[in-house]
Amino acid sequence: MLIAALGMAVGTGNIWRFPRIVANNGGGAFLIPWLIFLFLWAIPLLMVEIGMGRHTRRGVVGAFGRLMGRQATWMGAFVGWCTMAITFYYSVVAGWCVKYLIAAVTGELSGVEGTAYWEGFQTTVWQPVFFHFVAMAACALILYRGVVAGIERASKVLIPALFVLLMVAAVRALTLPAAAGAEGPIAGLEFLFNPNWSDLLNYEIWLQALTQSAWSTGAGWGLMVTYAVYSHKKDDIVGTAMTIGLGNNSASMLAALAIIPTVFAVLPFAEAQAALTESGPASTGLSFIWVPTLFSEIIGGQFFMTLFFLALVVAAFSSMIAMLELGVRIFMDFGMTRQRAVLSIAMGSFVLGIPSAINLSFFSNQDAVWGIGLMVSGFFFAIAARKFGVAKFREELIAPSDNDIPVGRWFDFAIKVLMPLQFAVLIVWWLYQAATSGEAWWDPFGVFTLGTCLFQWGVVLLIFYLANNRMADATLGDGMADRPTLG
Repeated sequence: MLIAALGMAVGTGNIWRFPRIVANNGGGAFLIPWLIFLFLWAIPLLMVEIGMGRHTRRGVVGAFGRLMGRQATWMGAFVGWCTMAITFYYSVVAGWCVKYLIAAVTGELSGVEGTAYWEGFQTTVWQPVFFHFVAMAACALILYRGVVAGIERASKVLIPALFVLLMVAAVRALTLPAAAGAEGPIAGLEFLFNPNWSDLLNYEIWLQALTQSAWSTGAGWGLMVTYAVYSHKKDDIVGTAMTIGLGNNSASMLAALAIIPTVFAVLPFAEAQAALTESGPASTGLSFIWVPTLFSEIIGGQFFMTLFFLALVVAAFSSMIAMLELGVRIFMDFGMTRQRAVLSIAMGSFVLGIPSAINLSFFSNQDAVWGIGLMVSGFFFAIAARKFGVAKFREELIAPSDNDIPVGRWFDFAIKVLMPLQFAVLIVWWLYQAATSGEAWWDPFGVFTLGTCLFQWGVVLLIFYLANNRMADATLGDGMADRPTLG
C-alpha cells in the first residue's frame, strides 16, 4: 500500500502546483505554515482516513455512514464530490503533462521560448481539450481493464526516478550562470528561504498553506479511505502517513528549488519577481514554462527532459487513477458494476473538465474553490473520529497495526483540539478579512472570493444533505450494522 499511496501523493501537486503557490504567497513566509500544517493537519488526517477505510471496508460515502451512523452519509458525499471536482481539472493538468512529454520526445521544446510555447498551446483550445481526453481515456482504460498493477509497477521505478531528476534539476538550477541583467540563482534561494515576517499576518498565506498541504499530500481527499479498503490489517498506518507526508514535502521543495532559482537566473530581478508573484490564470503554467528552459542548460537535456516528463505523466496518472477509483468505489457501493462505474465516472469527469480545459479563469476558480474545500473535508474527518471516540479510534483502528512509530495521546489532542481550532481560526479570519476589505467578497461568480466558495460548497452540501437517506439506503442496505466491530 505504501508505494501505491506514495504514487498517489507525489505528482503534479508537487511540480505544477507547489512552486506557483509558494511564489504567489511570499516565498519563505509561506513555508512556515506549510510545514506546521504537515504535522498538525495532514499527517493526522491521513491516519484517520486509513483507519476509516480499513475498518469500514467502504468507499468514502459508505465509510462515513458506517462509522458515524446513516445520518452522516452526506458528509462522505461532500468529501467524494470535493475530490471528484478536483479530478475534473486535474485531468487537464495530466493532459498538459502528456502534451509536454510528446513535445520533449519529438524535440519540439528544444530552443523554444517557454512562455511563447505555453501560450501558443493554451490559445489553440482544441489541444488542451484533446489532451484532457487522452489523459482521462488512458486512466479509465487502466481501471476498466484492471491493469492498475501495471501502473503501480511502473511507479516503483519512475517515482524514485522523478525524485532523482528533481535533484539533478535543482542542482543544475543552483549552478546556472546569471543571464545579462539577472541576479542569478542565489536570488532565488533568498526569495524562497528569506521570509518577510509581516507576511505571516496575512490570513491568505495560512489558508493557502493549509490548502497546499492537503492538496499535495492527499489529506482530506478520501483517497486513503479507498486504498485502505484493500489493505491488510497489520499494515503500518503511522509509517505510511509519515512517509507520504515527508516524501511529498521533499518532492515539493525539490521542485521549488528547480523552478524558482531558474527564473532568477534568466530574468532581471524585477521581472523575475513579477513572473513569480503574479497570481491567477497567468501563473498557472509556471513549471511548464521553466522546466524546458532548465533542461536546455543540461548536457543531454532532451533525454533528461523526456525522462522527466515521462515520470511526471506516470505520477500524474497514479494520482488520477486513485481519484477515479474513489468515484468508482462510491458507485460500486451504490450497487453499480465496476465496468459501468468506471465508464460513468470517466465520461462525467471528462465532460465536467472541459470548461477548465478551455478557460484558465474557470480552471483557477475550481482550483481555489475545491482546493480550499479540502479544509472542510478534513474537518468532516475530524468530526467522524470524534463521533467514534478519538481514543477508541486510536486504540482499536490504529494501534493494532504493526506501527514502527507508536501512536500516542498526541493523536487525540491533534484530532480533538488542534484540527477544530485550525479550521475555526482560518474560517473566522477569512470571514473577517473579507467583510472588512471593501471588496466584493460576496460575489458568487468571482475567480477567488469567499462568496464563490460559500456558494458552490453550499449548493453541493444542500443537495447531499437532502439526498442523505437515499444514499444511506444504497450504501448501507446490505443488512449489516451501521458500525460493525473490528474483525
